[in-house]
Amino acid sequence: MTMPLDALEDVPDDALLRLFANGDGAAARVLTLRLTPIVLAHAYRLLGDRDEAEDVAQEAMMRLWRIAPDWRQGEAKVTTWLYRVVANLCTDRLRRRRGVDLDSVPEPADDTPSAHDGLVARARVDALQQALSALPERQRQAVILRHIEGLSNPEIAQVMEIGVEAVESLTARGKRALTAALADRRMELGFGDDG
Repeated sequence: MTMPLDALEDVPDDALLRLFANGDGAAARVLTLRLTPIVLAHAYRLLGDRDEAEDVAQEAMMRLWRIAPDWRQGEAKVTTWLYRVVANLCTDRLRRRRGVDLDSVPEPADDTPSAHDGLVARARVDALQQALSALPERQRQAVILRHIEGLSNPEIAQVMEIGVEAVESLTARGKRALTAALADRRMELGFGDDG
């Protein structure tokens, strides 16, 4: 039996996954609409390539649907599981890509209007993505999960399968490296001396 979409809006992710496993197509639609943007954004931040990020997001969601019948509610959050899957898929792609010079990888297309504010915002995003890409893989993942995705240190520890102290160390080192990498670009990025 399929429930109406509006009746499922406030249903937790793991309950929606269980409903999907029991044949509720509406639950799958709600979960897809809820989770795909999160998965896609995370993959893009890790890879810096929209096409690859879309492939990873699609694969991660397919894996979610495949494990749905075996999902055990209350053991882990669906988003935590998805972050781990996305991170693993991105790691695999980055390892295959290692032979490619980072400078030869094209920057993502800019779909924003050409107004000055749009250019400055895009420059900031590109500078951050470039600085993130230069971080060691584990630091990049920890920084993204903490400071961009907004996960707590215990959640990150669960996603990365490491201790909370290791998460704290990785995020601190990554944040210091980002600060150093972007320090000389403050004026260029429109932050000035007081930004």
